[in-house]
Amino acid sequence: MSPAGDLRPYPELVALVDSILDECEEDVSCIVKKLDALDEETRNELLVSDLLNAYQVFYFMFRTEPDILTRERMDLEPASILREGLKIEETDMLEMFFLIHETVPVIVIHDGDKAVATFSGRTAYAQGQEILQKPEYL
Repeated sequence: MSPAGDLRPYPELVALVDSILDECEEDVSCIVKKLDALDEETRNELLVSDLLNAYQVFYFMFRTEPDILTRERMDLEPASILREGLKIEETDMLEMFFLIHETVPVIVIHDGDKAVATFSGRTAYAQGQEILQKPEYL
C-alpha cells in the first residue's frame, strides 16, 4: 500500500475485495469489470496488494488467458509480489518475468544472466511471447 494519506484504509480495501470476490467467485472477467469500475487510486493500490493474486492482476492488465501452468503459478502468488517481479514462464534459453512498475505492466525476458528484452503496456505479454517462441529475433 502507498503511504499517501488520501487512500482508502486497509479494512475498507479488504471489505471491497471481499465483496468483489463474493460477487464474482472464480470469474476473472467479472473481477476485471469490477476493478475497471473503481477509482484509479483504489484500483492501483489493489493491483499490488495481498488482496488479489498475481493471475487476477495479469488478466486485468493483459485481458488474455495464459497457459494453465502459468496461471497456476500466478494463482498461488499475491499481487504484492509484482512490485519485484514474478517468473511466469520459461524455455530452455529464456525466462519471462511479470511485474508492475508505476502502475504499468512490464514483461522482462531474461537469459539467466541479464535482461535481454523489456516490454510494457497492454501488449507486453504478447511481445514477450513472441520472443520466447522465436528467440532468434533478439
